Formats: sequence, structure tokens, C-alpha cells
Amino acid sequence: MSRRRHPSLWTDRPDDWPEARHGRRREDPPTRPLPREPSPRLRAPEPPVEPPTERIPTEPPSRHPRRRRTALAVGLVALLAGTVGAVGVLALGDDDPQRATATTVAPPLPAAGGTIAPSSDARLYAQANRAVVSVRVRSGSGVGSGTGFLIDRDGTVVTNSHVVGDAKTVQVRLDDGRDFVSAEVRGTDPSTDLAVVKLDAGDVAGITPLQLAESDTVKVGDRALAIGYPLGLDRTATSGIISGIGRRIEAPNGFSIDKVIQTDAPINPGNSGGPLLDAAGRVIGVNSQIATAGGGGGNVGIGFAVPSDTVRQVVPRLLAGEKIDRAYLGVSTADPLTAGVGAEVATVVSGGPADRGGVRRGDTIVRVGDQAISGSDDVAAAISGNRPGDQIEIRVRRNGDVRTLQVTLGTRPETTP
Repeated sequence: MSRRRHPSLWTDRPDDWPEARHGRRREDPPTRPLPREPSPRLRAPEPPVEPPTERIPTEPPSRHPRRRRTALAVGLVALLAGTVGAVGVLALGDDDPQRATATTVAPPLPAAGGTIAPSSDARLYAQANRAVVSVRVRSGSGVGSGTGFLIDRDGTVVTNSHVVGDAKTVQVRLDDGRDFVSAEVRGTDPSTDLAVVKLDAGDVAGITPLQLAESDTVKVGDRALAIGYPLGLDRTATSGIISGIGRRIEAPNGFSIDKVIQTDAPINPGNSGGPLLDAAGRVIGVNSQIATAGGGGGNVGIGFAVPSDTVRQVVPRLLAGEKIDRAYLGVSTADPLTAGVGAEVATVVSGGPADRGGVRRGDTIVRVGDQAISGSDDVAAAISGNRPGDQIEIRVRRNGDVRTLQVTLGTRPETTP
């Protein structure tokens, strides 16, 4: 079944990096020196003298008194900013000698006293943020960036497969302002969009790794906190709730990722591979994709995270250097157009396992093994628990008749046919 693929959350533009912009961050507008205001001439106060007996003519009033007073005020602010520690009171008069009087600088308004307790999100961020890292990958003449997070004290970092791509090594920054260090890519699994990167244990000394939760316990409405490096910015936290569970998204190789978690915590390009945390600070998902509306590429409040239960299954196999083979049926399905349950077969891969087993386009699959099929999504879920070479029984409805077919599952190809 054809599915709409959401854009992945990966910054892959060389101009996102300072060295590509000659030291200037992309989000900072060009700066320009402010025009100089004429500095007022300050004189030391003279000793008091007796008032003259004759009236002394005053100089004519300025044609632009408001403009000159503004210049004096600007000069005062600049002077106080540089010398406030040494000068407590400064006499600075108006430009009209008849109105020139010594004044004191008005004190600032008082600040409200007391402190506030940190919010739950602030506590979570303080607890978890140091385990979240920036991941940088060179691709040709460009540089891409994403996020990862530490899961043990041995230096194991989890990120997205689409972040590291085909790279054998990546650059990882452990804290804002620190230098990047080199890390080895230990394995990738495009079918789940997960990858494992390995740092030296000494590089992560003193950093508390994040713990993985059971994502099957997540409920809609639960609190969620996302931490990452969006759009080339330093470490950033955003919060929201779990908006949906059991979603399905398209993996980088075109196959489906099941049991995906949906959140409205704002996540953007560059957040890829970062953790989605629950209210206890545990990882419930790996931020991977967002939905967009229209032609824009920004967040619209719909983000998707690969569930932590998938992470717990895949990461040990990648660390062991195992190539992950998955069972493959070789069909695409859709919900039936007519009333009823099952999954209607839209296409059958020529020469694939289903084709060899007798499944035909237009069949409606109603059972796979011992699992009843209510809709299209159930077929992939029923196949995922098997291994290549397993023989399964598939029941289909064809022209009003129900038939039982025996199919030997194959090995999923690297990309969809």
C-alpha cells in the first residue's frame, strides 16, 4: 500500500555550520555599527559663586532642544554602563544654562523577592540534558547534523539511521561549546531508522546515561519532553504530550515502522535521533519524522518517534555486529473498499514469497497464521513476528470463497521493490 512519507528531521545543509559561513551563525542577522551620537562634553563642577548683580544674557535657546536632550541622554546611558562601579552620582544638566541643576540618577525599580520551584520540565531537562549529544556527518562537500543520546557508560549512543547514512565515523559533541570528538558507527538498521554510534568510555566519564522505558505502557495524554539540536542551534528542550500511539511511518528504505509514538512537542530538522522522554526522564522514543502542511518544512505539532521497545530489541543486535534480516511476504495491501474486515491485496511482487504461494491481486487476506486480520496494518504486524524461511498459513477471500494458502517467507530486501 502506498503511504505518504513524512519529512525526516535532519538538517542537511552545509550553510548550517559556522565554518561554512566564515564564523557567523545563520540565524544571526548581519550586524552594522550604530551611528555615533555626538558625545556631550562633561565638566567638573565649579565652586559656587555669588550671583551677579546684573542680569547676564543667556545664549539663545536651541532650535532643536528635543534632539540635543536626546543626545545627552544617550551619552549618559553609555557612560553609566561603563563606569557604574566607580561613579555613584553624575551631574548632567540640560543644554539650557537657566535650567541646569544637579540631579541624582534614579534608582532602578525593585525586583520582586523570593524564588520559584523549578517546573517538572526544568527538572527533567536538568536531569537528562548532558546525555543528549550533537551528531555531525560529512557527506561529500556538505555537512549534516542530527542528535543522539547516551544509553550506557561505555559510550553507546543511539541516533537515527538516516542521520549517519553510509558513514563509518561521525563527529559527536558532548556539551555546548566543547570540541567535537570522533565516534565509530557500529551499525544501522534502515528498517527501523535506528543506528548505534560508539564513543570512548573516557569521553563520557561523569555523564549519566538515559534509561529506556517500556513504550507499550505509554498512553495518550502523557507528558513528553524532547531534547535535541534543531536547525543547528545548541541543545534545546521542547515539551508537549503524547498525541497518539500505534502510528505507522515509512522507514528510510521504504518499509513501514510500526507502533510509532505521536507527539505535539515541537521538533524540527536537526532533532532527528534525539530522545523523547516521559515524566520520569526515561526514553520512550527516538524522534524521527514530522508531518508538514503545504509547502513548508516546519513543525505543525505532529511529530513521530520510533518506540523505545524497538530500540531495546534492535540496539543489542547492532552492537553485536549482527545484520538484521526480517521476514518478507511481498505484497502491498489496503483496507477493503467494500464493507467487511481484512486487507485487500493491491500488488503482489512478481516472483516473491506471496506470488509463489498463490496470493493474487484482489484477494482479501483475513488471517495470517493464528492472527485475524481486521485491516491493512495487521498484515505487517503478523509477519514481523516471523523469520525468513518460516512457513505460514494465509487465509484469503477470493470471489466469495475462502482459501488457505501455504507461504514460505523470504528475506526483506534492502529497499522496497
